[in-house]
Amino acid sequence: MGEESKEIIFSQPPEFSGIAKAMKIEPEEWQRGKVSVAVTVSDLHTNKGGIAHGGLSSMMLDMALGGTLVSTLTTDQWCATTALNVNFIDAAQVGNRLTATGRIVRRGRNVAHLAGEVVDQGGRLISTATGTWAIWQSRPDKMPGRDA
Repeated sequence: MGEESKEIIFSQPPEFSGIAKAMKIEPEEWQRGKVSVAVTVSDLHTNKGGIAHGGLSSMMLDMALGGTLVSTLTTDQWCATTALNVNFIDAAQVGNRLTATGRIVRRGRNVAHLAGEVVDQGGRLISTATGTWAIWQSRPDKMPGRDA
């Protein structure tokens, strides 16, 4: 007469949001504890100087780091970015293929710290980030639903 074990169901890759689709950011890799997203820089992504806008790296890093955490959550759990610090190291040009990858630095029950980087197709470092995410054990009442 033992306890029945509850099967743990981990989150699956979510469908990208409208803004990610509009920016043409694509899923690259989804493994438990490691997620990456990618984009080929186009004129859509450039600033007045003709290089990739820093907002592109920031968005990709938020997606990769947040996705990395989501990949370790059960379908009952929820998370949200509370802080994201991005460092811009080098410029990306039109035609560069950029990949953002996240990793968990430390995770507790209610808070997770993550880090990641954006590199181009040659491995050149474009930007880095560290961030903090809040974790809820169930979806907050005021948040929209999330599919498994």
